[in-house]
Amino acid sequence: MERLQKFLAQNGIASRRKCEEYILQGKVKVNGNVVTQLGTQIDPEKDEVRFLNELVKNTNTKHIYILLNKPIGYVTTVQDQFNRETVMDLIDIKERLVPVGRLDMYTSGALILTNDGDFVYKITHPKHEITKTYNVTLKGKITKDEIENLMAGVVIDDYKTKPAKVRILKIDEQKDISRVEIIIHEGKNRQVRKMCEAIGKKVLALHRSKIGDIGVQNLKIGKWRYLTEGEVKKLLK
Repeated sequence: MERLQKFLAQNGIASRRKCEEYILQGKVKVNGNVVTQLGTQIDPEKDEVRFLNELVKNTNTKHIYILLNKPIGYVTTVQDQFNRETVMDLIDIKERLVPVGRLDMYTSGALILTNDGDFVYKITHPKHEITKTYNVTLKGKITKDEIENLMAGVVIDDYKTKPAKVRILKIDEQKDISRVEIIIHEGKNRQVRKMCEAIGKKVLALHRSKIGDIGVQNLKIGKWRYLTEGEVKKLLK
């Protein structure tokens, strides 16, 4: 026997936490009956589970972990209501995957996709404090005070960000731009853009170069590769 939310997560529906929300919202059926009780036990070999009336197959296959170097212009979702191109259009495998966290449409870089719901939960939960490294191109010359403000934490959406690591990569006075590296371990919506806005700087380009120690410097934009077993273990430490 297995908990319903765990079964859904392990078969690529979403993270376990999100699957719990789906159950509470009445979006899951077991043997034709809507189930809204968390912790419901099912037999994956005998019970028929449906999510939004679509059969959830018990793949019981090896978990897959993919690193994608996301291009600008793609939405980080499994299916987009406005029929925009999604990151799933870039992954040509038969297994059903979900993105681990998000990158907005106009941000490029490192994005992990998997069919392991437990992995999604562990990686996205704030308590694990997995770092994300961003290369940011800003309009204008960034000052020492502005760098120190970012490092100390700034207020965005009535929330003060945790201390960040920030370093200047390049200042081009002729083009009137600055390039900086920002390392955070939070995952608020559009956080890096809002942090830069909070110090009065406009973001011209944003690229996530690393998740933890796993980078995309050797992966062309729009391409993907499987994570190694060692990389997965490192992320889960």
